[in-house]
Amino acid sequence: MEYNLADLFESVVDVVPDREALVYIDHPGTGAERRLTYAELDRAANRLAHHLIDSGLEPGEHLGLHLYNGVEYLQAVLACLKARLVPVNVNYRYVEEELVYLYRDADLAALVFDAEFTERVAAALPRTEKLRHLVRVGTPPAGAPALDAVAFADAEAAGSPERGFGARSADDLFIIYTGGTTGMPKGVMWRQEDLFFAGLFGGEPAGEPVKRPEELAERVAAGGPGITFFPAPPLMHGTSTLTSFIAFNYGQRVAIHRKYVPEEVLRTIEREKVSSVSLVGDAMLRPLIDALRGPLKGTDLSSLFSVSSSGAIMSETVRAQFQELAPDVLLLNNFGSSESGSNGKATDDSGPEKGFRLEVNERTQVVDPVTHEPVAVGEPGRLAQRGHVPLGYYNDPAKTAETFFRKGEERWVLLGDMATVDEDGIVTVLGRGSQCINTGGEKVYPEEVEQALKSHPDVYDALVTGVPDERWGNRVAAVVQLRDGAGPLDLEAIQAHCRTHLAGYKIPRAAVFTSRIQRSPSGKADYRWAKAVAAG
Repeated sequence: MEYNLADLFESVVDVVPDREALVYIDHPGTGAERRLTYAELDRAANRLAHHLIDSGLEPGEHLGLHLYNGVEYLQAVLACLKARLVPVNVNYRYVEEELVYLYRDADLAALVFDAEFTERVAAALPRTEKLRHLVRVGTPPAGAPALDAVAFADAEAAGSPERGFGARSADDLFIIYTGGTTGMPKGVMWRQEDLFFAGLFGGEPAGEPVKRPEELAERVAAGGPGITFFPAPPLMHGTSTLTSFIAFNYGQRVAIHRKYVPEEVLRTIEREKVSSVSLVGDAMLRPLIDALRGPLKGTDLSSLFSVSSSGAIMSETVRAQFQELAPDVLLLNNFGSSESGSNGKATDDSGPEKGFRLEVNERTQVVDPVTHEPVAVGEPGRLAQRGHVPLGYYNDPAKTAETFFRKGEERWVLLGDMATVDEDGIVTVLGRGSQCINTGGEKVYPEEVEQALKSHPDVYDALVTGVPDERWGNRVAAVVQLRDGAGPLDLEAIQAHCRTHLAGYKIPRAAVFTSRIQRSPSGKADYRWAKAVAAG
């Protein structure tokens, strides 16, 4: 047995077949839900996997997941892994041109898609030569174009519920597409063994990773049920799918919703006795706070142990607001990326005063981006990680050469985040180098200014970008969403507030107030949108 995700999942199924693995709750107000034990989820994935094989798909070919959250998403991922197909996440907000790019860049041979997206899929299909097998979830809307697609229910019914698959490998690939808010998305190629250790903590986020593949099931058999993981963002965001697999590796339960509705999230936490919620930054935590202060006041959160964020920061101000309402819940700002898995977690004193400070794992360093050598204390460099890292970007050798390198016998990945390190090894993340604003020779990182802005009691959300300036080259500009019912706020008031947290050259010189900050479905910043609004 190797560190292959399908093999590991099946080993867990065999020791806890009757334990509940997955609960899917539709909303709002429909009452529709599905519950599957480990054995039921395994058989469902086997059926789809056999259908895909019987349809002529070969090991190593790529299958796109163009889906909202649902049982079908995780079932399709597992089916791919079982059949040695490569799962590829698709951003469901993409329109025709973006889909054509991703379908072609990823060399998709098959696609599982929600019927709601039929029109977009039909528009992209004629320019996607390699895509030859379609599986549709649900009923197409009236008037949708006709497609030669197999209904998901029919595909599932046609396949055998038994396993009967060939040998798998730790080298089987898992591709996570990332980006798209600052450029075209890139497919990060993970060997499954590397993803198991870097993204899934080697089967044990809170302790020592397993030392043998068989040890995973042995640990599950020795433990018991009782933990429910709730990945709240879309499963097409890599963090949510990986959170689900972390739960599966524990032999525990995953709860998912079709879409993020804060009130429904809180109801599910109470009803399903959720232990751990994962989300993406203030954009997802703030609405939970509003619901807890308003219509869902008094919700029983006694089962909830932790709320963790990855992909965006839970700011100090918003964390404090949530802790007032749920003082016993642990809040974790995790730091990682599609290219590195986990790098570490924020210190308790992270905030607008000291910056975003990290306790990093032993595989993470701050290095010179040219020499790849560790930087001196206090000197800026790029975050990098060694060991279990991806092989590179699919279909992009130039970007792979820029981002991935070797030192001796070890593989490394150079991340986009600029950072410094202090005498105690604590890393302060400055921000994405690609978003750094050069204003009169001074460098300003948007995330630092955004933290200061969001500490203002009337600011609900904010993004910061650079706009052209004749004198300084660029000036710092803020796009600000105020809280509902907040009084008027102007640039002068924002500047006065920021001066209590930031050096003068970091203070926004322009501000645009908007009714809503645009973010990705997972809550990540959309800096292309912010720049267009700020410059408008």
